[in-house]
Amino acid sequence: MRKSQAKKKSLLPDPKFNDTLVTRFVNMLMLDGKKSLAYKIFYDALDILSEKLEKDIEKTPLEVWKDALSNVMPHVEVRSRRVGGATFQIPMQIRPDRKVSLAMKWLINVSRKRNDKSMALKLANEILAAFKEEGAAVKKRVDTHKMAEANKAFSHFRF
Repeated sequence: MRKSQAKKKSLLPDPKFNDTLVTRFVNMLMLDGKKSLAYKIFYDALDILSEKLEKDIEKTPLEVWKDALSNVMPHVEVRSRRVGGATFQIPMQIRPDRKVSLAMKWLINVSRKRNDKSMALKLANEILAAFKEEGAAVKKRVDTHKMAEANKAFSHFRF
């Protein structure tokens, strides 16, 4: 690479929980630069989540969201690599920041495709499903891991 690597921008923590991870999630959730609406959707989703949580779980909605995010995080992924004339899918470890990004992206995309009334409700239901290790976002992680496991034979082509 000729150019130097881009500097990481530091994110300001969100106003309610004082957490930069929440800001990162809201930035991904945001459409057309409407950040205040994205914050409202996220906070409403956490409020809905607090109502839906069973009483036996002694966790705050933010902790449930973080657990759901860690349940969606993939550990390995397949990358395409040309060797000779053939293209191989090579399983590789994922960098920690990419793990978080993929988990957030999958959670948001799957939430958008759900059939519920509002986006806050969709997001709350998907977070709850991911917390219980079910739902489409967790299925996506499982599929990614299966793909990596199936292509384990090509791992010696790593670059």
